[in-house]
Amino acid sequence: MKFTQTTLILILLALGLGGFVYFYEIQGATQRQEVKEQKQQIFSFAADDVQSLTVKTQDMTINLERNSQSSSPKWLLKSPVSEPANDAIVGYLMDLLIKGKSDRTLSIPANQRGEFNLDQPLATIDIKLKNQDTHQLILGKTDFNNRFLYAQADSATQPNGNTNLLLVSTDFKNAVNRELSEWKESVDNGNQLPSLNIPQPTPESIK
Repeated sequence: MKFTQTTLILILLALGLGGFVYFYEIQGATQRQEVKEQKQQIFSFAADDVQSLTVKTQDMTINLERNSQSSSPKWLLKSPVSEPANDAIVGYLMDLLIKGKSDRTLSIPANQRGEFNLDQPLATIDIKLKNQDTHQLILGKTDFNNRFLYAQADSATQPNGNTNLLLVSTDFKNAVNRELSEWKESVDNGNQLPSLNIPQPTPESIK
């Protein structure tokens, strides 16, 4: 079978395109996915690694510490009051810190941090681990379509002086914007017995 020059060129092009697709789509898919996941993860520590949290908003500062004396509650409020914390509320924030990912990372000049409310943030979360390592997450304003919050994790400063800006879930806003009463351990009144209404004796019944 004889092939024309045009047919041979088309065959070679098809083989070349097939090879490119194989190496780019199949061989490179796993590698690109690993890089993508690495870029998206906010922090790499585990929940059990965390010893204490400090949540500073524009209204107040909440200090939380892991309860070393008991498994219930897991967390204790240390200030502005000292009492058991609401594990569900703290756990919600912890899940965001541990599992949270950034949609993408932007590089901005340090003098533009104010444009994203990082100089006067919505909240600052300081994290102290059991090994004494510390981390910080600064939450700024929402993006233009209110889908994400601008945030800065740790120092995030590049050698050229620019700052790495993250886009994180707006769930962080719900997690930190709480009244003090919400951070306290909730009291379950469902198991309390109703008070008994015992009639008092009247003078007539005494006779």
